[in-house]
Amino acid sequence: MTRELQFRDALREAMIEEMVRDERVFLMGEEVAEYNGAYKVSQGMLEQFGPRRIVDTPISETGFAGLGVGAAMYGLRPIIEFMSWSFCLVAADQIINNAPKMLYMSGGQFGCPIVFRGNNGAGGQLGSTHSWCVESMFATVPGLKVAIPSTPRDAKGLLKAAIRDNDPVFNLESERMLGLGARGDRDFSRYLHGKWAPPSVEEDSDFLIPFGVADVKKEGTDCTIVTAGRPVHFALEAAEHLEKEGINVEVIDCRTYRPLDIETIVRSVKKTNYCVVVDQCWPFASIASEIAMQIYERAMDDLDNKVIRVNNDDVPAAYSFPLEQEMLPHARKICEAVRSAMYVA
Repeated sequence: MTRELQFRDALREAMIEEMVRDERVFLMGEEVAEYNGAYKVSQGMLEQFGPRRIVDTPISETGFAGLGVGAAMYGLRPIIEFMSWSFCLVAADQIINNAPKMLYMSGGQFGCPIVFRGNNGAGGQLGSTHSWCVESMFATVPGLKVAIPSTPRDAKGLLKAAIRDNDPVFNLESERMLGLGARGDRDFSRYLHGKWAPPSVEEDSDFLIPFGVADVKKEGTDCTIVTAGRPVHFALEAAEHLEKEGINVEVIDCRTYRPLDIETIVRSVKKTNYCVVVDQCWPFASIASEIAMQIYERAMDDLDNKVIRVNNDDVPAAYSFPLEQEMLPHARKICEAVRSAMYVA
């Protein structure tokens, strides 16, 4: 059985189901309890599980991230919510110098099954200090996993898999997609004119989406677009425009960057012979750069042109709405990249 859920409701359902299943799971972060979550992701969870498992914290990412790492070493399974990933660097020692290295440094004595989750990327006129995309920095660290869901179904399945995983997982969500439901939301109300909508969400409490398995959101024959998270929707919008020009693109949603399902990507590139990689990081040393390099290593002879990257512009995020929108890897930029890759126009 499936039904429609908003993105935030899918995240909440994933946490509730795993907390019911495993008493070691708890949620900790700023305003997650009494205020029902700054973005209402944890709404009602305090009443259901009580203050020992839904824990409000001071504005101190260093403190509660470190507490979470210690709890995971002790055998619990914490979910640590960052209100914004832009502020996670104050806890950098805990989340990238301790958590992913704990199993190795302890000679296998202590694992660190912990999930760090929260809003990543541009949140909508929040300025540059609240709009950072962290995946290119964190995906480089061995020992951790990076998930970036694009639909409510993926949000639930990936978060449940993350909570059950024995390694530290960074679950990167988009504030702009928290209201996204199976019928789309205001940001994407125009795209595809109803021909594509995020799939409904399974009711099964054991529904998981395994890490390292990409999803072909749209099949095509002319050019491969590789992306993840919110840019998946920009790619699908671009696919509609390109279809009117007779260009049939394939859109691949990586879903996780660590591990990366490079096999699915390469298989698509060998079919289409052209590739555009879209991600919401800055271009220098970006996720798109790494994926492009792996494509060259595995499918160089199958490419009829270079891999084209589409990233955020190499500038801090603006507060101005038009400037912020232009900075993002929107549909027009993706269309231009596909045409360039295919020597069109």
